[in-house]
Amino acid sequence: MKLHVGECDTAEIYEALVGLRDGPGAAIGWGAYILPFDWIEKAGLAGTAIGFAIGGLMIAIIGLSYGFTIRALPLTGGGVAFAMAALGRTHAFIAGWALTLGYLCVVALNASAVTLVFRVTFPDLVMRGALYDVAGWTIYLPEVAICSLFIIVFAWLNSKGAAFSGQFQFFAVVLMVVAVAVIVAAMAIYYAQRPQLAPAFPADVPPAAAVATIIAFAPWAYVGFDSIPQLAGEFNFSPKKALGLLMWGVIAATLIYLAMMLATSIAVGIRHDAFEGEAWPPATAISEVMGPAGLVLMVVAVSAGVLTGLNGFFTAASRVLFTLGRTNLVSSRLGELNGKQRTPRNAILLVCAVCLVTPWFGRAVLTWVVDMSSAGITVAYFYTCFCAWKIARTGQVTGMSEPVAPNKFYEHFALAGCILSVGFMALLFVQARPACWDGPAHRVGGLDCAEAGVVGHQEPSAEGCAAGENSIADSGIADRYRRCALAPAQDVSLAAVP
Repeated sequence: MKLHVGECDTAEIYEALVGLRDGPGAAIGWGAYILPFDWIEKAGLAGTAIGFAIGGLMIAIIGLSYGFTIRALPLTGGGVAFAMAALGRTHAFIAGWALTLGYLCVVALNASAVTLVFRVTFPDLVMRGALYDVAGWTIYLPEVAICSLFIIVFAWLNSKGAAFSGQFQFFAVVLMVVAVAVIVAAMAIYYAQRPQLAPAFPADVPPAAAVATIIAFAPWAYVGFDSIPQLAGEFNFSPKKALGLLMWGVIAATLIYLAMMLATSIAVGIRHDAFEGEAWPPATAISEVMGPAGLVLMVVAVSAGVLTGLNGFFTAASRVLFTLGRTNLVSSRLGELNGKQRTPRNAILLVCAVCLVTPWFGRAVLTWVVDMSSAGITVAYFYTCFCAWKIARTGQVTGMSEPVAPNKFYEHFALAGCILSVGFMALLFVQARPACWDGPAHRVGGLDCAEAGVVGHQEPSAEGCAAGENSIADSGIADRYRRCALAPAQDVSLAAVP
């Protein structure tokens, strides 16, 4: 595969983009670099690895339905187009707005995550100019400005066309993969000198329960692989290539998760207690082995994960709105292509406008909305699997140019995908909280939520940071943290940030 940077072959760039983006980019949350320590603590190394492997397999089953459906309906819009083909306009409207809400929230969450990276690297820069508090979260003017700037930049980036944004995505993901590869190589050398790993399972948790803990979260660790169908109509992928990219995305994401969990386990070894009070345990442990270079590599990996996710979901959200406009389910102006690059500029501007509001509400409120909106992405999973089931069973749905032969293999897998989608939806009402899992959680300065618990928090004040006080344990909702099945309250202040 060749990549022309100056004279871009759009299809080739997007092939590289999708293959990497939907693996270690959009389909992998930046929590992969923040939360391995917590996952291993709650489920053990083996429990975490098995849980992610099973989660990846579950998503792969749904991915097969996406790949099969793209063969028959290579249309921009993904779940919206599939819902319309299988069940009509009403269901397409539901799927469209469910996906829009889900993707918009992920864009906003990734934009807010940029400021969290700044909190680790430049805490004195962002922790000033306090405006007001929302749900215990202090809104700082520099954070609002930084978050808004990144939203505007990525709106501009997407308005330049898929080839342009694809170049950024490609190189950012390559940078992330290289950083992870160097970290893993260094940890492998260290392991040869000191062969210690974290326990396979926690001593006080049954292995089955430990694995189930991770499986409950896993479906949302892979959100982003479904971006491919959003642009299926813009790029002339063969059906075989589309399915291959989907599967590659899931596999690559799984490998990145497992690599960071293994690296963290090697660095920590059996000294888990030594890192318990750290704000960012994986980075602290890896830096202890690799020196300052370890922290730099971790910051690079986290930053690349945040930015590729922001870019990927910005693209996906705008294409869903574009599809809704093209089908007259919303204003037709959203379905227009503008400029020399023929991009859905109106849809991009709407995504930008909505997301620019979110920094003013703070991350606490945003995580609540993300938890709710995650149901939207699950709805799209169901509609896609149902469409695949209908095609595999009957050979045709509305919009197909010609019928296909019924396929029992895909019929069974599509039915399994429908069942899994309903199961994922049920998990949203139990303990699988996507916003809580896919970020630095309580680690970086008492941020958003514990791994599977309540999203509320109390942010440390500037005075408290200086004094090492006003931590989560002092927040007034510590009891809610302590009641979380997976994550007791941690006494963490920004003073502990490396």
